[in-house]
Amino acid sequence: MLNHITVLLKETIESLNIKPDGIYVDATFGFGGHSKEILKKLNKNGLLIAFDHDQSVDPKLFVEFEQENFKFINENFNTLDLYLNKMGINKIDGIIFDFGISSMQIDNKDRGFSYMQDGNLDMRMDRRIEITAKYILNEYSHDNLLRIFRDYGDINKPHLFSNFIIKNRPYNSTFDLVKITDLWFKNSKSHSAKKAFQALRIEVNNEVNNIRDTLEKTIDFLKKGSRLVAISFHSLEDKVVKKFIKKYSEDHSDKKIPLINQKITLKRINRKPIRPSSHELSANSRSHSAIMRVAEKL
Repeated sequence: MLNHITVLLKETIESLNIKPDGIYVDATFGFGGHSKEILKKLNKNGLLIAFDHDQSVDPKLFVEFEQENFKFINENFNTLDLYLNKMGINKIDGIIFDFGISSMQIDNKDRGFSYMQDGNLDMRMDRRIEITAKYILNEYSHDNLLRIFRDYGDINKPHLFSNFIIKNRPYNSTFDLVKITDLWFKNSKSHSAKKAFQALRIEVNNEVNNIRDTLEKTIDFLKKGSRLVAISFHSLEDKVVKKFIKKYSEDHSDKKIPLINQKITLKRINRKPIRPSSHELSANSRSHSAIMRVAEKL
């Protein structure tokens, strides 16, 4: 599929333990790499439901998805419960989440996700939403800028950085922001704009909240023995996944603040996160930060 390389593909398919007649969800379709392999393992009685909120994503471009047992929903995965209920589906056999941004989004300068190209300060995965990175940089108050740069970018002295952002308004393009981060993070070992772009992207797309809320919604749809696979690309995403799995896989009754009526419903399949092999790392530089966690419904 074009030049896109799906991260941790082999490990994902193996971890899902796919049943030929099962119902599976690909919550983050993207280029369809995971979906393509899942479909190969399903028979005519199986079903794959894929979600993606990017309006530029179109499975019809690929012949592999011209099948009756494949359904595509052009919405954010946080609507998963609504659509499954509409389809009369109350249990699924597995789900894959591949968080973050795709190659097609990064490589299109007009989307504004890359600090390596000058483009629009957009960063919306779903262009139907109103808020953009440009709006945030030019209109957010100091307190709101402080919140996102502290919580989503882990930026040192975020209050001072927020003041600097406000002082240097307005911003019209990605390189307008890069010029400012170059001034502020003069001695940064990584690209000066990396953390600021991450923070803005997460805020624009409400990523952390969507991940947290959707994982909670998913728990009731998982059938006994079904698998949940989640691939993260930065620590914020991974912390949400790790906390979710821990919440449902550990006995909290001996804690000082017990979880009310909480019972163990998940089993961690991998005690340590799964990371790309050395071969994959050499073949795909964008896989370096990938972390995969797997849990099974009890």
